[in-house]
Amino acid sequence: MTSSAVRPAALAGFIFCVAMMAVALGLEHIMGLEPCPLCVFQRVAVIAAGIVLAIAAIHNPSGNVGKVIYGVLGLAVVGTGAFIAGRHVWLQSLPADQVPTCGPGLEYMMDILPMQEVVAMVLTGSGECAEIDFMLLGLSLPAWTLIGFLLLAISPLRILWSVKKR
Repeated sequence: MTSSAVRPAALAGFIFCVAMMAVALGLEHIMGLEPCPLCVFQRVAVIAAGIVLAIAAIHNPSGNVGKVIYGVLGLAVVGTGAFIAGRHVWLQSLPADQVPTCGPGLEYMMDILPMQEVVAMVLTGSGECAEIDFMLLGLSLPAWTLIGFLLLAISPLRILWSVKKR
C-alpha cells in the first residue's frame, strides 16, 4: 500500500459511517423506532469514527506517525462501538427473569448526573435496552450494528497496514 493509500481507506470508512447513520436515522424517523440509551451510545461511536476517518482522509498522512495515530485512534473508537453493541446483544439475549429493570431515560440522567455516572448506568443496561423492536434476517439491530463495527474496523486496519516497515 503506497503512502497515498491512507485517503481511500479512510474515505471508504467515512462513507460507511455515513451509511450506518443514514440507516439509524431512517429507522428512527421513517419507521418510528426510538433509540434506547445503548443505541444512542452506538451512534456516538459511529459519528466519532466518522470524524476520525474524515480527518485522516483530509490529512492523508504520508509518514508512519500519522498513520499509526489515525489507525490506532480509529480502532479505539470502532472497538468501543463494537463493545457497546456487543453488550447490547448480550443484554437482549438474557432470559426475561435476568433482564435489569428499566431506569430513567437518557435525557433525564444527563440532566441530573455527572457524565461518568451516566456512562456507567447506560453500559450496565436497562430493561428498555433488552427489548427487540426489529429483526432483519434473524438478527436484531444491535447485532447488525456489531457487524457494521466489525466491517468498519477494516478501514483503520488498512491505515495501520500502510505503515512502512524499516
